[in-house]
Amino acid sequence: MLQHVITVAGQVGTLFLMMGVGFVLGKLGKLTGRGLSQMSFLLLYIVSPCIIIECFQVEATPALLRELGTGALVTFACYGVYILLTLPLFRRQARDDRDALRFSVVYGNIGFMGVPLVQSILGADAMIYGALSLVAFNLLSWTHGVAVMGGRRALSPRKIVLNPGVIGLAAALVLFLFHITLPSPVGNAVSFLADLNSPLAMVVIGAQMASANLGQAFRRPVLYAASAVRLAVVPALTAVCLLPLGLNPALYCASVILSAAPVAGTTSMFAQQFGRDTKTAAQVITLSTLLSILTLPVFAALAKSLSGF
Repeated sequence: MLQHVITVAGQVGTLFLMMGVGFVLGKLGKLTGRGLSQMSFLLLYIVSPCIIIECFQVEATPALLRELGTGALVTFACYGVYILLTLPLFRRQARDDRDALRFSVVYGNIGFMGVPLVQSILGADAMIYGALSLVAFNLLSWTHGVAVMGGRRALSPRKIVLNPGVIGLAAALVLFLFHITLPSPVGNAVSFLADLNSPLAMVVIGAQMASANLGQAFRRPVLYAASAVRLAVVPALTAVCLLPLGLNPALYCASVILSAAPVAGTTSMFAQQFGRDTKTAAQVITLSTLLSILTLPVFAALAKSLSGF
């Protein structure tokens, strides 16, 4: 177990060193709001779909189809549990704070931190579970998440259908189910773009942290409470609930690691988009990301140990 923690801590440390590059660039004013917005767009609308497409460029065997079906059921069931978990939380907070904190508990930083960590710890073969989680994240954040942050009137069929996760999944499934392999130049381009996710995402997160008010984040108890639920309660619940199911070790490990990711940057994006106070959203993202330095290695090592991966 200790060896697992040390190994995983080293891999997590690599990601945080890349975040450090973004933090320094942000503090020096070399990476500002416009640049971050453009990089985030590239990650969300180009890199994320490429990850999904690349992960599904495998042979559609009956065994793999069963495994993907199991993975999809597990992923959506976990999100259902997380959503129910938030219902009694933060009732005493102002509406803006309450909704941002509930959103932050449900939606972790899957694309920017969860998927890179799964790839780093479990290898390329486990990336297909990260792709499933990205799809679930996009489907639910653009439905349930929009309803939480913007109200039911903010829900738009266009946003539900035309988002990066759905578009990427649609393209990936057509190729996967019809046994279409991308031509080598196209496949290589998709693969290289997908590989941008880890370094580019870490730099973006680091630069975002450089502009946050860390002092205020460290002085608000409610942010620690939300971070504790996101970083400890959610992954512990995931690990305990999935253990008796006898899942494929890679699926089990990936599910626990992804559930332990810090608060998603989408929290502040949605807060801004729907006219909410963005301060709480930005602060809980920053605090949970910093605290995840301690929690991510523990849960990743625990998942590997319990599953025998």
